Amino acid sequence: MATIQWYPGHMHKAQRQLQENLPLIDVVVEVLDARLPEASRNPLLAEIIGRKPRVVLLNKADLADPVLTKQWISRLQAETPYVLALDTQHHTNVSQLVKVIKQAGQAAGKQFLRVAIVGVPNCGKSTVINKLIGKKRAVTGNRPGVTQGQNWLKTAHQLQILDTPGILWPKFSDQEVGYKLAACGSIKDTVFASDDVALYALEFLKKYYPKNLAAFSRLTSDQLAQPMPEVLLAMTQKYGMRDDYERFSLFFLQQLRRGKLGRVTFDR
Repeated sequence: MATIQWYPGHMHKAQRQLQENLPLIDVVVEVLDARLPEASRNPLLAEIIGRKPRVVLLNKADLADPVLTKQWISRLQAETPYVLALDTQHHTNVSQLVKVIKQAGQAAGKQFLRVAIVGVPNCGKSTVINKLIGKKRAVTGNRPGVTQGQNWLKTAHQLQILDTPGILWPKFSDQEVGYKLAACGSIKDTVFASDDVALYALEFLKKYYPKNLAAFSRLTSDQLAQPMPEVLLAMTQKYGMRDDYERFSLFFLQQLRRGKLGRVTFDR
């Protein structure tokens, strides 16, 4: 597999700003992609936030395998009791999130809690913030790198929210983590070969979600049994893109991210 790395300068700056603001923060909400509860965890975050009360939020739960989401919640509750799955697109559990944040911040003894929302790019932080403040203030988009600054935002729930840019870590020690993040849209499409990531995702789907892949591919079982590069080319042709497998690879990844291949979780 080709090496995937992405750590632009603004991420280093955001990490430093988060550290500087930490004394003001009462609760940290760590937003994870429910499809990647492990791969979307920044390993530097625990070191940065120390003993601050933490809420772990599995966002985009509507795109993830519901059985595995329940298992991940149980596992993460070994670290903190404040773990919640959220589907921000359909307004599910937003009021419960407010309740959990206040429970986590009880020890602060404050009327207004200051909350930092943190996570990797494109995990849905801005959408979470918009649901909490009840209006569209944070810029959202289905691509990484949308939020470029840090701002305090007021809510109607006696919370003040610090919105931070998505922060990746300088180097992926496990390249599979990079491929998972790329497949789910946390790394810009311009910095990796879309066909490499598409081939990784196809192999994964063939192993764990074969029915989903068969339905989307429009291929026969014999065609799906071929080596994966041939499967990719056959799907490219089936979708009318002739031999432009790079174009199809990007289309395939976009469809995967939108849930068109069903509810998929990459972290087992």
